Amino acid sequence: MSEASPRPPPPIVKVPLLRRFGGVPPKPYRVGRGYSVGEIQAVGLTVKEARLLGIYVDERRKTVHEENVKRLAEWLDAVKRGEVEPAPPTLPKRIVVKPDRGRVFKGKTMAGRRMRGLLSLKYRYTHHYKWGRKQRERELRKRHEATRHKGGH
Repeated sequence: MSEASPRPPPPIVKVPLLRRFGGVPPKPYRVGRGYSVGEIQAVGLTVKEARLLGIYVDERRKTVHEENVKRLAEWLDAVKRGEVEPAPPTLPKRIVVKPDRGRVFKGKTMAGRRMRGLLSLKYRYTHHYKWGRKQRERELRKRHEATRHKGGH
């Protein structure tokens, strides 16, 4: 481990045994997404404190590897001694999902999208396509649009 790196050392995790590997993984270990909660607690930190120090935490992992605990403890000692500056915080990103406004043109089901003409490959999931299509129908006086439009007779 280089003492000058501001980032904490990457965690090492076991490679999962997949059927395509035939029971033998291509390599025994790989770099993981983050340290497990058990590894963070073994060093004496909470998850929030670790994230504020710039340590990535993978809350789905349950394994505690002694090598990861040692590497993290060494890095934390270097931070406490002032040899290394801690990395910027790694707080989880907020994903903002707009609420469903209940508009008709959304066409959430396959049948609804087909009915509204939203299944064309290029214009899939867009309502602008639907509006343009309806405008063309009005101009060509097709189906019910021939008699039912604003300001018409």
